[in-house]
Amino acid sequence: MVKRKKYIILTVIIVFLSLESLGYYLAGSSSNAETSRANVNKRGAATASLKRNSAALRKKISYLSPKGTYIVIDTARNRLYLKRGGSTLREAVISSGSGNMLTDPSGKRTWVFDTPRGEHSVKSKIENPDWVKPDWAFVEEGEKIPSKFGDRVESGMLGEYALSIGNGYLIHGTLYTRLLGRNVTHGCVRVGDKDLEYVFKNTPIGSKVIIF
Repeated sequence: MVKRKKYIILTVIIVFLSLESLGYYLAGSSSNAETSRANVNKRGAATASLKRNSAALRKKISYLSPKGTYIVIDTARNRLYLKRGGSTLREAVISSGSGNMLTDPSGKRTWVFDTPRGEHSVKSKIENPDWVKPDWAFVEEGEKIPSKFGDRVESGMLGEYALSIGNGYLIHGTLYTRLLGRNVTHGCVRVGDKDLEYVFKNTPIGSKVIIF
């Protein structure tokens, strides 16, 4: 069952990337056919063939795609896609994990700031979320780790909305919009305000989140 699940995730990712690349190729093909009538005809025939092949491919793999609304996150390109079936409802520029490592002064604990790949789901949705600072946040800033829970809570850091995918990882807002499009986070996925609001309001709890 686990192998089957991994196969489906891998297949969806490969097909998703293939169709995205094909879309860019088709868009480029439409804008550069000015050289001669013969070239225009050849390019038009090739483009039509690609479109037919694309449609056939989409139909063949549609049964592998998650049902209903789901999220696909591309950490290499820092893009989030909110999808329903084969349709993309929203594309957003994001920031994902930096991949950096941090070790505490004692050398006993190490954190790797990656966004977790694989299949997840939306566990909960929170409006006006508070950030409960984990130990690594204090270590990173050279501060003593507090013993009181209240000393860990900071408001206004995560934007107006957050979607939890479990294990402390969130899709949330950001104060640092200039860094969207870059791998700079501690593992969470940062999204701009307008895109985050749309994703929050249109993604039910339980929706799949596929990260690669």
